[in-house]
Amino acid sequence: MGTPSPWAVLVLAVVLAGLLAPHEAFKKPNFIVILADDVGWGDLGANWAETKETPHLDELAAEGTRFVDFHSAASTCSPSRASLLTGRLGVRNGVTHNFAVTSVAGLPLNETTLAEVLREAGYSTGAIGKWHLGHHGLHHPSFRGFDYYFGIPYSHDMGCTDTPGYNLPPCPPCPRHDTAPRVARKDCYTEVALPLFENITIVQQPVNLSSLAERYVEKAAWFIQQASDTGHPFFLYLALAHMHVPLEVPPLPSPASGRGIYGAALSEMDALVGQIKQVADSHGKGNTLLWFTGDNGPWAQKCELAGCLGPFVGGWQRQRGGSSAKQTTWEGGHRVPALVYWPGHIPAKRTSRALLSTLDIFPTLVALAGAALPPNRRFDGLDVSPVLFGWSDVGHKVLLHPNSGAAGKDGEIETLRLAQYKAFYTTGGAMACGGSIGPAEHHQPPLIFNLDRDIQEQEPLDMASTEYQAVLPAISRAYIQALEDIKTDNISVADYSKDPAVTPCCNSQLVACRCQAPCSQAAMLDHSTEPRATWLCL
Repeated sequence: MGTPSPWAVLVLAVVLAGLLAPHEAFKKPNFIVILADDVGWGDLGANWAETKETPHLDELAAEGTRFVDFHSAASTCSPSRASLLTGRLGVRNGVTHNFAVTSVAGLPLNETTLAEVLREAGYSTGAIGKWHLGHHGLHHPSFRGFDYYFGIPYSHDMGCTDTPGYNLPPCPPCPRHDTAPRVARKDCYTEVALPLFENITIVQQPVNLSSLAERYVEKAAWFIQQASDTGHPFFLYLALAHMHVPLEVPPLPSPASGRGIYGAALSEMDALVGQIKQVADSHGKGNTLLWFTGDNGPWAQKCELAGCLGPFVGGWQRQRGGSSAKQTTWEGGHRVPALVYWPGHIPAKRTSRALLSTLDIFPTLVALAGAALPPNRRFDGLDVSPVLFGWSDVGHKVLLHPNSGAAGKDGEIETLRLAQYKAFYTTGGAMACGGSIGPAEHHQPPLIFNLDRDIQEQEPLDMASTEYQAVLPAISRAYIQALEDIKTDNISVADYSKDPAVTPCCNSQLVACRCQAPCSQAAMLDHSTEPRATWLCL
């Protein structure tokens, strides 16, 4: 490990002063990171007045700090999560697109996760929810720094269930008998049921999606209690199924919601966050930092089952076809809600316009824990604790947005932000609700938008204008410097090879891999690098 930065030393001193009562030993802060899936910037009432379904999140915003220029590190699942847990973009950590049900690997093993750093610093570490960074062998979260894991190995639309919920197109439930007619539908997984893991054991296959949110809360409360009983600080990474399809709704959806199924699911997510906050506060208000954000923007092709972009509509792209949300580098794809709550430490009722990212979670929590960043690699995230504490409102000078599926090679950097300016060297639209896709277009010189005047990304600057000519040299320099920094870094390469044998399957003798008894993957206990998939019913 390297030495802590000067900022980290100062931050640790402030944390010590705030937490250290007379005659008491220093107690490191607890951390809870809640990552919502496919949530829109406008899905929080605190961000968008038309949204009425998030009273608990709005309360969190009122009691903490709201960040309105906050971005996911990528616009799709696996790369975004890998970047959050490593503080490094996919071009450095190797994760440039999503892993599959049959993926033999995941986040490269030479990448150090936030959980590994915090565990070495004395933390109890837990992951609850969606992983999607490799489920086979040593890529499973139980071998990536987490003492406890409870959740699903990838997105919950990547396996059939008996409670398929709401999706577009709708998917059938898992077959129950070999003789049952199979219904093949595009984008639906019908052969293998979605598994639910507790540590390395499959405890349910298929998952009951109707009770999954409730079980996440129960397991989170249990983990927090267990960690508290040991006297260790804890780090809980809670990666929700909400708001990814298929959507499950409570038995009695709130009549106050005007957004139908999506609104009811949003209310359920909001209530879940409120419960987690209540549990954290019950173990000492002010002892736990809670950070809520999202992995990427809404999945627009899901129509009324997709989230709200707020003002970030990507008007230029919409005119040319396709969506400007998830999988794109338009603001709707990566600008996500972000709230940080830490009573007595982080100012309440504050809105920050600092340019921040999920990349910053890693170095910031490491600094607050008094730990050091892993050596021999560069980080895209910053220690933004001065911003959290309200001492500063300055974040990134330059923020890079990787291609995430809509256009260009996955993971490559062809969009960047410099102050209020955003430059596109490649544009493209993901599939929209109506089925249109915006073709990839390459721009040299780049399209440049002034987000201070044009948050909707409607009209790029005229290339002949004084403003464009004045800002282009700075953008070009920043772009060249960023690419050179990546090129000369210690980068990883993920293995994206596939093998059906590694598909999590509790009992291959039963249709859809159904299993009533818990099963564990023996291969996960074998530290060899040879992919194996032996499942044992307990």
